[in-house]
Amino acid sequence: DLSIDVPGHGKVVVDIGYGGTFYAFLSAEQLGLDVCSSKTKDLVSAASAVTEAVKKQFKLHHPESEDLAFLYGTILTDGKDAFSEEPTTNICVFADEQVDRSPTGSGVTARIALQYHKGLIQLDQTRTFRSSTTGSMFTGKALKATKFGDYNAVIVEVSGEAFYTGTATFTVEEEDPLKYGFLFK
Repeated sequence: DLSIDVPGHGKVVVDIGYGGTFYAFLSAEQLGLDVCSSKTKDLVSAASAVTEAVKKQFKLHHPESEDLAFLYGTILTDGKDAFSEEPTTNICVFADEQVDRSPTGSGVTARIALQYHKGLIQLDQTRTFRSSTTGSMFTGKALKATKFGDYNAVIVEVSGEAFYTGTATFTVEEEDPLKYGFLFK
């Protein structure tokens, strides 16, 4: 329940959750959008604005490594966080305005943790999460309450279907002037 001023959108309330990386979560409705019917470019633009605003207005802390204390992206939701047999839909915008084709494993983990923390789901209740862009589905459930440093935490199980999209082999030759690194986009 963190209040953030997002340029072009005004004040919104976000939740920050960790599931292997930190995400900001909020319903797309707060930004005047619908996660299921708005144009992806509009969702991406709004999510990116939220990410930048959170980075400027809130300092994250990780209990084991400050190298992990950064916001990876924003996940816009349909706002349906209370337990239901019906799927809940989201879009994950991360890194350089990239959109995950799935509901996002680390995002589902963080979202389950937030729902559990807020009393919206119980242990062993399975939720289904749908990607607004592709319709792919993951399930998640909180298995066990625990502590992580000084923080209340929960162990989460995420399930879904994955497919190989390719393989690559990199070879480095000694005389290659770029042998120490390059970036794919």
